[in-house]
Amino acid sequence: MKSQYREIAKQTLWTDNPVIRQILGICSALAVTNLVSNTLVMGIGVSLVTAFSSLTVSALRKIMPNRVRMMVQTLIIAFYVILVDIILRAFFPDMSRALGPYVGLIITNCIIMGRCEAFAQTNKPLISFYDGFMSGLGYTLVLATIAIVRELMGFGTILGIQILGEWWTPWTVMVMAPSAFFVLAIIIWVANSITDKKLHAAGKPVNKGVQASGN
Repeated sequence: MKSQYREIAKQTLWTDNPVIRQILGICSALAVTNLVSNTLVMGIGVSLVTAFSSLTVSALRKIMPNRVRMMVQTLIIAFYVILVDIILRAFFPDMSRALGPYVGLIITNCIIMGRCEAFAQTNKPLISFYDGFMSGLGYTLVLATIAIVRELMGFGTILGIQILGEWWTPWTVMVMAPSAFFVLAIIIWVANSITDKKLHAAGKPVNKGVQASGN
């Protein structure tokens, strides 16, 4: 059992990371990675929604009619997204305003539906919860890396704390949304280069294609 949990962590955080391997959830990279604080809140939201959605789908998998399962999964995801939105509005109004409509767009994140359909639909609730949370964590780590680069180079700060002094001239382009794709592309290139070197050293074939694409 422990080996299964370990394998899930390895897959979701690196080997099959939803962002750098499956190219899912990249709309968030464009939308919220200008500041680390926004990214962390979005990442926590996605992680919790993915985890609890997977848990619920797994718990209902034996009684859920197959012909309406996609609709039910969407309703479950929407329920948890609404909860996250309500909590943010009630306890973190400034962050809620900063994220704006992007919290609601968690519903359309392909990572959540993907884990519900690919894993939770055929596995037990506890491990489905773990798989969903780790998938969200893998997503969060990549977006947080993008946000650190963008905020540091665009504002000279990290989490609002001044890191670079007056000598640093902020890069305006890093504040603009398209810069997220350039940073993401570099991260994907570095990650694939590391994996390719390991595969080559092990004498295994190198995969040059992209596994999947999505929102």
